[in-house]
Amino acid sequence: MKGIILAGGKGTRLYPMTKAISKQLLPIYDKPLVYYPLSVLLLADIREILIISSPDAIGLYEELLGDGSQLGVQFQYAVQDQPRGLADAFILGADFIGDDSVCLVLGDNVFYGQQLTDTLKTARENNVGATVFGYPVRDPSAFGVVEFDDQRNVISIEEKPEHPKSSYAVPGVYFYDNEVIEIAKNVKPSARGEIEITAVNNEYLRRGKLRVVLMGRGMAWLDTGTPDGLLSAAEYVSTIQKRQGFYISCIEEIAWRRGFITTEEFREIGESLKMTDYGQYILELCKGERK
Repeated sequence: MKGIILAGGKGTRLYPMTKAISKQLLPIYDKPLVYYPLSVLLLADIREILIISSPDAIGLYEELLGDGSQLGVQFQYAVQDQPRGLADAFILGADFIGDDSVCLVLGDNVFYGQQLTDTLKTARENNVGATVFGYPVRDPSAFGVVEFDDQRNVISIEEKPEHPKSSYAVPGVYFYDNEVIEIAKNVKPSARGEIEITAVNNEYLRRGKLRVVLMGRGMAWLDTGTPDGLLSAAEYVSTIQKRQGFYISCIEEIAWRRGFITTEEFREIGESLKMTDYGQYILELCKGERK
């Protein structure tokens, strides 16, 4: 399975913070926002990853993440000239995906929870059709919303409905088989001129190949689209890390625990960052001071 992180868009709701920098490079407490969706792909054991961003920002991602070899993975990069919708990622990434299945993660989504790894593993193992998630939110009208019948079967997914038919929004991580490329290429742009991911999901639903997995109370999905959202996400990460002693979305730790890199390679990363709490955390893991 291949992975794609879509880190485009103008981030206008965060102006003036994002007038000169990509939103996904802003910090969430002690690490760039893009580390959080990247950690989702690593937790799903996905090691070939395409990062899509705007022409003026793509070089910054290359500088930040390199070719991935330091994590035992492979990064490639692609430019999205202008925002054309989330499903455009499958058109831009068609050659990268090849004949494989793919997981798309939006670059501004933060996920955390005890069952996250198992949830991702289950979704990855579904090799036919599409697997998306449903997450209960207070105001679902800002998202794609899942509609169910009385037996909890999915009837439809509506994009930002004025009158939502459930409280379950679809968060920004999606698993698809290879048919997603052909489906995305045939999606007609919406009224706002974008190739909507909801249209892709509804096509899978029409074909009888869409599975919606509901995320429970133990899972956190954090919105980072507003200044308040950024602050709340940073406070959440800070609180969890200080209380539990373990870092959220430390991509180097995930790569090490997954066996992508050796303990010596992991230690070298810690040494290069030893002047920071982040580097000291890595060195403590190497010494076995944290389990």
